[in-house]
Amino acid sequence: MIARRREEILEAATRLFAADGFARTDVQLVADELGVGKGTVYRYFETKEGLFLAAVDRAMHQLREHVHTAVDNEADPLDQLAAAVHAYLAFFDAKPECVELLILERAAFKDRKKPTYFEHRDANVGRWLELFRGLIAAGRVRTAPVEEFTETISDLLYGTIFTNHFAGRQEPLEEQAGRILRGFFLGILSDSERGRHAPVGRSQRP
Repeated sequence: MIARRREEILEAATRLFAADGFARTDVQLVADELGVGKGTVYRYFETKEGLFLAAVDRAMHQLREHVHTAVDNEADPLDQLAAAVHAYLAFFDAKPECVELLILERAAFKDRKKPTYFEHRDANVGRWLELFRGLIAAGRVRTAPVEEFTETISDLLYGTIFTNHFAGRQEPLEEQAGRILRGFFLGILSDSERGRHAPVGRSQRP
């Protein structure tokens, strides 16, 4: 009962924060949404700030579980990566309110050392580092620091959800997964051009 009530509070809070913003969402509104007293909400979350951050944390746990479930259904590492990209974008298609929470956290909690999204990303990146190490060892991707791969795909996905949100694009996010994967797997240069225009990072320049 306690876990279910906490989940109900977080679900209602997510909807209201996403719709009305952090400042305009009073705890009383969350209580009214659930038909309970304000004190009931405060028994689970001592402050509005704590309630909001718990809602963001819940969203990131849901994202992780959604992605991991999709990945665990695939055996091949490259198929796992593709499944992760599709699942990540499908999650934010189904839950656009979670994009709003990430925006609100940045606006209302600028002094936080690290936003919740990046706390979760950093805590879960180990699985992907190992995946790319295995692909390199098997000769299936080029040899490079594995962080280069994880950071690139992470930045592409993170940027995609916000670009679509702010631009008001109607195309479902998941439909863009194929373009992202083609760009990541194949790049844009032809075989003949890759040798001539191999990018050089600052640390590699003379």
